Amino acid sequence: MKPAIALALSLGLAVAARAADRPNVLILYIDDLGYADLGVTGNTQCKTPHLDSIAKNGVRFENSYVTACVCSPSRAALMSGRYQQRFGFDANAEGNRPPVKGDVKGLDLSVRTFADRMKDLGYATGIVGKWHIGQDKPEYLPNARGFDEFYGLLPHGIGAGKGGEPVPMWRNRESAPVPEDHTIAFGREAEAFIDRRRDGPWFLYCAFTAVHGPHVSPKDYLARFAGVTPPGRANYLSMLTLLDDTVGRILGKLRERGLEEKTLILVASDNGGPGGAASNGVFRGTKWTLWEGGIRSPILIQWKGRIPGGRTLPHMVTQLDWMPTALAAAGAGAKAEWNLDGANLLPLLEGGTDKAPHEALFWRFGIQYAVREGDWKLVKAHISHAEPMLFNLAKDPGEQTDLAAQEPAKAKRLQALWDAWNAKNEPPRWIDERWNGDGAAARKAAAKQAGPAAKRP
Repeated sequence: MKPAIALALSLGLAVAARAADRPNVLILYIDDLGYADLGVTGNTQCKTPHLDSIAKNGVRFENSYVTACVCSPSRAALMSGRYQQRFGFDANAEGNRPPVKGDVKGLDLSVRTFADRMKDLGYATGIVGKWHIGQDKPEYLPNARGFDEFYGLLPHGIGAGKGGEPVPMWRNRESAPVPEDHTIAFGREAEAFIDRRRDGPWFLYCAFTAVHGPHVSPKDYLARFAGVTPPGRANYLSMLTLLDDTVGRILGKLRERGLEEKTLILVASDNGGPGGAASNGVFRGTKWTLWEGGIRSPILIQWKGRIPGGRTLPHMVTQLDWMPTALAAAGAGAKAEWNLDGANLLPLLEGGTDKAPHEALFWRFGIQYAVREGDWKLVKAHISHAEPMLFNLAKDPGEQTDLAAQEPAKAKRLQALWDAWNAKNEPPRWIDERWNGDGAAARKAAAKQAGPAAKRP
């Protein structure tokens, strides 16, 4: 064999070996899940064995957050690996229509996405489900943002149709039929992606529309909760059960293809539950607020054979940590010039360190803002609150006792931390007047989005 041919073959084998060592990355991003609505976080009204199994076989974080209290900015942070305020993406990208005001387009085109980063490493990339970070121009859509494959919808959910019309569905850049049930359809598409890309490595972002309203599921699921009141809670639990079964089928596909130990799985909700049907447990507030109930999210991480399972960790983490963790798992590091705001969690997940990934976490949502350092949280959570409030979350997780007057030095320190963080951000590029912390306005917006429960044949 000629030396050049032998060298090419050896290089090809080396590349293939490196690819075989790199894990697949599966993101399961749930929409509007209440913090206390998984079995592992306290739900006793319905079972979520498949989502719970990810905690059992991996790690659950107790002090886990997302960076936004509504859908769209949370997804912008996940896809960029940066606080969404760095590029002014503070509010939902609903298009240039009330109640959102401004020149809304989507995730800034200068921002490279999670999919871009994984594609650079030779990963096949796919998204099924909800995009919601740009829908008005082709250059903002998934296939232009690093994704090889896209099946799903672009706006906030299945209740976003105009005039009673169903939300348009897309397969890549072409329109697709509207499925009878979106949760089931997204699960099937995820399984099909795994089948097609089974030789890996692949990156799959499952951005479910469940359990965002309207809360719909097949009749046999609804029947299981016929005795639950109020009816809205019953509809929500039926949809959650369907979602959990769908996750179970995706996990089953990984087992079928022998990919369980080759797949890093990352789970969270995009924000806290909206109240009413969802439960945030002991935490105050809901989606649309920066109380704990609006920003706490169950974060579960599994990588069988690499991450010791069955552990609950107390460290503060967010979805910002997922990109650097996935890059490290793939054998690559995040570059300093990318200015990612997350931390590589692998050393913590593998038990090599107990060091906290973050000294502090930050939030900004219109008039609302918050910072958490250790057990302490400073929050300006409502338009009617003249001054921010201070809470010790270790002693008061429900944020009931404002300690700002008793601990003025602590309040001043946290305010200075937030001010320094915010000085590095852009002003919001568009505004949403629902972000002022007015609970009535938020509930009205959530009710309008949810609409009546759809009937199933």
